[in-house]
Amino acid sequence: MQLIQTVCSVIMAIFGLLFAYRLIFIVLGLFKTRVFLPAKRNHRYAVLVSARNEETVIGNLLDSIARQDYPSELLTVFVVADNCTDRTAEIARSHGAICYERFDTEHQTKGFALQYLFRHIEEDYGIESFEGYFLFDADNLLKRDYISRMNDAFDAGEKLITSYRNTKNFDSNFISAGYALHWLRTTRFEFRARSVLGLSTWIQGCGFLFASELVKNGWNYTGLTEDRAFSVDAVSAGVQISYQHEAQFYDEQPTKIRIAMRQRIRWAKGHLQAFSEYGLPLLRGIFCGKSLRTRISCYDLFIMTFPYTVVIFPVKLTDLVIGLILGVLAGGITGQWWWIAITVIGALIGEHFGVIPMAILLFFTEKGRVPRIKLHKILFYILMYPLFSMVGYLSTWIALFSHVTWKPISHDAAVEISQIEETVGSG
Repeated sequence: MQLIQTVCSVIMAIFGLLFAYRLIFIVLGLFKTRVFLPAKRNHRYAVLVSARNEETVIGNLLDSIARQDYPSELLTVFVVADNCTDRTAEIARSHGAICYERFDTEHQTKGFALQYLFRHIEEDYGIESFEGYFLFDADNLLKRDYISRMNDAFDAGEKLITSYRNTKNFDSNFISAGYALHWLRTTRFEFRARSVLGLSTWIQGCGFLFASELVKNGWNYTGLTEDRAFSVDAVSAGVQISYQHEAQFYDEQPTKIRIAMRQRIRWAKGHLQAFSEYGLPLLRGIFCGKSLRTRISCYDLFIMTFPYTVVIFPVKLTDLVIGLILGVLAGGITGQWWWIAITVIGALIGEHFGVIPMAILLFFTEKGRVPRIKLHKILFYILMYPLFSMVGYLSTWIALFSHVTWKPISHDAAVEISQIEETVGSG
């Protein structure tokens, strides 16, 4: 048993070394991000929205697009009303969007809806008639200068750009706050540093811009997490994903445990599928990438998509159990078994509480961007934040042994961008 425990310790040490480089991103991200110069030219874009029964929120998104400080003649808004049974299509058209209605109950992921939309764009306009494509969800809202700031990055030569993801219902409860802190943590401690170092980030569902050349053959990412598949495919092909810190949008987060669990299990299943499909291309990219930057980015994204939970949890559990058994046999551990069980559980979940200092930092670093929240709520959200990563662990294991299908997440926070601007603190 001592040999097994030694092997477990070695495995954990190896994983610790493989992930250690990310500490550089955390520290650097506190202080630096890439800054893009003002664009020399305004480019022509299509704005894409995939919507499933979103009559409550889609009008506010389209209004926030219409009020952009970017030339409206260079923007064309497309909406795919995917299997809608409400007034989504009617509202989209009344707000000036070009809307295609899709009815296909067999292929229900967002990726299939986008594939359908791109086919129609190719037929009616030609994909390359637009220089780039924005992708949003119907519950999103854009700051007035969002497209202008993204245009700065696009004009600098970037082909795939993600942006600052904020939350329009941050203060609804600890569940939405957990999601909000997760997105802020990603931008502050992951994306900012990578952008400074010229390394690739990744895209997260919505709020990103990509060059038309990346979809010249249509949209081919139809799995449970089309964003992860698109990211991995792009990076393995040598396309760097950049980050524009000055472009800010908002989206709505779940507020119910049942909905949050369903979403997290779908994410976990999609991430597992993406790794199984694109893990090998990333691995090849580590050794055969076109440049050193590409090889480093492939390694980074390989580490980020690797199913760490599936591998390391059994190793940790084995190490702890063997350690307890050896301790009992040696007479070094006495007491009730319930206390031993608590010790094991505490050791397994203890690492999740390491996110609490990050949450504290986020409320300081993002002070000028998050809504004004009462102090007692801030403290409560910080203490509850570890649940977000714990749920992630649990979701991965459920997804590993479950058949997961795509189901829409309903949105009912009918908030206008002007209302959000009134609640955001200064600084």
